[in-house]
Amino acid sequence: QVQLVESGGGSVQTGGSLRLSCAANGYTFRDSCMGWFRQAPGKEREGVAAICTSGRKTYYRDFVKGRSSISLDNAKNMLYLQMDTLKPEDSAMYYCAADDQMVWTPLLGAEYDYWGQGTQVTVSS
Repeated sequence: QVQLVESGGGSVQTGGSLRLSCAANGYTFRDSCMGWFRQAPGKEREGVAAICTSGRKTYYRDFVKGRSSISLDNAKNMLYLQMDTLKPEDSAMYYCAADDQMVWTPLLGAEYDYWGQGTQVTVSS
């Protein structure tokens, strides 16, 4: 049974940094993808970043490009999202997602079967 557990969220000021972690228990990294998504109150869930195991190709939404980095540690079964230069609009619940089938659109939430419970990120101005 796959269980994704996020951690690392918190409250920071504008310009601060956070490193989100996702422990992927019971998940075997195959030729698929893992991603980070977020949802703010009253807004739809949106993809933030994804990484696909084949070729370690990474994908980022424009609003985090240049200030975020997604990485995977196969040996530890961990997914990370380093976020720098945080802005108040980055405040949201952040979710880790994974799948074990081919993912055609890595930043689309509907592609993923497994989800964590989320970790809250709050950025104050």
